[in-house]
Amino acid sequence: MTNRKTAGSRVNAFWERNRKSEGYLLKKTIYDLSFRVIRFFLLFGMCFMILQPILSKISVSFMAEKDLYDAMIISIPKNFTTDNYKLAAQFMDYGKTLLNTIGVSLTIAILQIGMCTLVGYGFARFNFPMKKFWFACVILVIVIPPQTISTSLYLHFRYFDVLGLGKLITGDTINLRSSLIPYYMMSAGCMGLKNGLYIFMIRQFFRNISKELEEAAYVDGCGTLKTFLRIMLPDAKPILTSCFLFSFVWQWTDGFYSKMFLGNIRLLATQLAIIGDRLSSYMTNTMKTAGASVGYINCIVSTGTLMVIVPLLILYLFAQKGFVESLSNSGIKM
Repeated sequence: MTNRKTAGSRVNAFWERNRKSEGYLLKKTIYDLSFRVIRFFLLFGMCFMILQPILSKISVSFMAEKDLYDAMIISIPKNFTTDNYKLAAQFMDYGKTLLNTIGVSLTIAILQIGMCTLVGYGFARFNFPMKKFWFACVILVIVIPPQTISTSLYLHFRYFDVLGLGKLITGDTINLRSSLIPYYMMSAGCMGLKNGLYIFMIRQFFRNISKELEEAAYVDGCGTLKTFLRIMLPDAKPILTSCFLFSFVWQWTDGFYSKMFLGNIRLLATQLAIIGDRLSSYMTNTMKTAGASVGYINCIVSTGTLMVIVPLLILYLFAQKGFVESLSNSGIKM
């Protein structure tokens, strides 16, 4: 009885306040409720679009081949098996490939962020000839996809030479394909994967830092390099952390540059691309069948995809707090 009286008094108080506000309170309440409902459905839809494919791959990865064609099985496997993971690990040479991918992604990410930090700081703090033109080139690196210059990159590193000196001395150019050298050269020259984006983000962050910090350091006798290392670089930790994680993940999943340059070096992205062909060969040569069915190939590819993204999920679980803080504290302004 007391609860009913309390609820009734709240309703009466609401309508009284709404009357005094000339209907504004009711409109605001309806607006807030509508916003919450729309936000709920948007977030639910986004979560569903992200999680549904992953959950589907997890379900398929534990199914036997005959479960794939059973109309009665939708999500829960009837013949639970882990053989798909064993086959995917065998076809991808998972242990060695995982170590190669960690090494390449880590070193490339460190080199990229190191060089992009120097360039971004230069754009933010120094004036030099054709500064706007060079920054426009950075924007073009972001806008133009790397596939548009794939032919030029291939020919450049296939017949690599420096001012004709190599051909003059040895009589032939140098083939740098199937090695890590093109990867590192492009990263050091800020032409690697997504380097333009990192330069832009770091430049915007440094522009948001007050110049008074640097001026105070100069008054105390610090030079430009010491000021950058002791004052600016520690303050840039949030944006550098974000860019490093972005770079690491993009290198981990990159298939474009890996296929073009690293033909003999096994990475997870390149091994995943050919896992279907290896399954077909395995079924034909080892199992003595007509080949692998389309459904079973998709099953093994889904299993391999999970094995590629699981290390990234583990990395995110450990780095989640730092990653979220780095994004929230970056304070990028246009």
